[in-house]
Amino acid sequence: MTLFALRRESGPGPRVGLTVPRALGGAVDRNRIKRRMRAAVAANRAALEGPIDVVINPKKSVLTAGYQDILREVERLFAAARRQK
Repeated sequence: MTLFALRRESGPGPRVGLTVPRALGGAVDRNRIKRRMRAAVAANRAALEGPIDVVINPKKSVLTAGYQDILREVERLFAAARRQK
């Protein structure tokens, strides 16, 4: 996965977006990726704090990865976003 993060000056708490391009498969595959990613983000949402915008760009391997692996990866990405100034 690739993460893009940007701190905002002010505003409500963190905002998270997902980009799942057509190159990752058909509509069924892309929707499955989005569902799995949304669940992982929801489980780790408390790890983000303050006004920050985060965009996650998953790779095709998310389709075959175990859910625990996805959770760990999202947790790692959010930790990296917290360290960003």
